[in-house]
Amino acid sequence: MQLTSKTKGICILLGVLAAIGVGTWIYQLVNGLGVTGMSNVNSWGTYIIMFMLFVGLSAGGLIVASSAHVFNIESFKPLALPAVICSTVCICLAGMFILIDLGGIVRIWRILTGPNFVSPLLWDMCVITCYLVINILDLVWISKGAEEKVRKLSYVALPVAILVHSVTAWIFGLQIAREWYTAIMAPIFVASALDSGLALLIVCLVALDRAGIAEFPVKLQNMLGKLLATFVAVDAFFIGCEVLTMAYPGAGQAQALAIMATGETAPFFWFEMIGGLLIPFLLLAGQKRRNSTGLVVTASLLVVFGVFCKRCWLLLTSFVEPNMYGAPGISLGTHAAQTGGRATWALTGSYMPTLPEVVIVIGVLALGGLAFTLLSQYLIKGRTQTQGAAGEAHAAKPAEANRAAV
Repeated sequence: MQLTSKTKGICILLGVLAAIGVGTWIYQLVNGLGVTGMSNVNSWGTYIIMFMLFVGLSAGGLIVASSAHVFNIESFKPLALPAVICSTVCICLAGMFILIDLGGIVRIWRILTGPNFVSPLLWDMCVITCYLVINILDLVWISKGAEEKVRKLSYVALPVAILVHSVTAWIFGLQIAREWYTAIMAPIFVASALDSGLALLIVCLVALDRAGIAEFPVKLQNMLGKLLATFVAVDAFFIGCEVLTMAYPGAGQAQALAIMATGETAPFFWFEMIGGLLIPFLLLAGQKRRNSTGLVVTASLLVVFGVFCKRCWLLLTSFVEPNMYGAPGISLGTHAAQTGGRATWALTGSYMPTLPEVVIVIGVLALGGLAFTLLSQYLIKGRTQTQGAAGEAHAAKPAEANRAAV
C-alpha cells in the first residue's frame, strides 16, 4: 500500500490526535467521570450524543450499500465498498463512545454475567454486535468479489441496519419517566440515519474522488443529491408530526416543547430546523445546484451537523427538568460539588462538556478518520490497482500468442 506524502502527513496528524485522546481517556479512567461535565442530574452527555450520531451515520451507509443489491440498483453498486467502509468505521466509533461513557470499563464483564433482557440497552448491545459482524463480512466478501454472498447478506443487512437505529430510539421512546414516550421516535431516528448517513457518504466519496482513490461522477452525485433531498423531506415531516403532537392543547409534552423552542436547547433545535433541514433541501432541490460539488458537499455537511444538533436537543431537553426533587436540591456528584456550598446542589439540569471530554471526542474522531483513510487506500485503491494489473496481463496474453503464431 503506497501512500502519498500528503496522505502520510494527514495520517501522522490523525495518529497524534488519536494518541492524545487515548492519553486523556486514561486520565479519565484514573480520576473517574467526575472530570466530565456529567452529574447526577445530567447522567448522559457528549459521549452519548456522539454515540447516537455515529450509530445513525453507520446505519445510513449500510442501508445505501445493501439497497444496491436488494433492489438491484446497478448505479449504486460501485458505492457499496466505500459505503461499507464508512459504515464499519462509524459503528466502531459508536461502540468506543459507549465504552468511554461507562467509566468503570473493568466491570464491563457484568453485562455478560447479569444481563437484563427487558432493557433496551442490552438490546442495543446485541444488535450493534450483530451489525458489526455483518459489516466485517460485507467488507471481506466485497473485497474478494463474492457477489452472490454479498447479495444474500444484503437481505439480512438492510433490516438489521434499520433495526440498529430503531433500538437506539427505543432507549428514549420506552422511558416513561422522560419526555420522549412516543411511538414515532424510532421512525424519526431511522429517517435521520438515512439523511445523515447518505450525507456523510457523499462527503467521503467526494474526498476519495479528490484523492484519486475512487471515481465519483457528476451524474451519480446528482442522483445521490436528489435522494438526500428526499430523505431530508421525510425527516422534516416526522419531526413536524412530533412537534405538532407536543404543541396540541392538552398534550403532556408542552414543557419539553417550550424548552426546545425557546429554552436552553433552542439553539440546537432551530439550527437543525433551518440549517440542517430547510437550507440543505433548498440547495439539493434544483438539478443544476446538484451538479455543483461545492453546494452538494455544503448541504451534506449541514445535514450531518443538523442531525448532531438533533441529538443534542433530544438528549439534553430530557435532563433540564429532573425526574425527582429534594431539599435543598439534587446532589451533583461532580468534583466541584465535593468542595461544598452552592456547587453541591442543583434544582435544574445543566451541562457543559469539559476539556477532557472535548479532547477525547477529537481523539476518537481522529482515529476514525485514520481508519477510513487506511482502509480506503488498502481496499479500494489497492483493489483497483490489482484489477488494473490483471486486466493488462489478460490483454497481453493474446498479443503474445499472436507474435508466437507469426
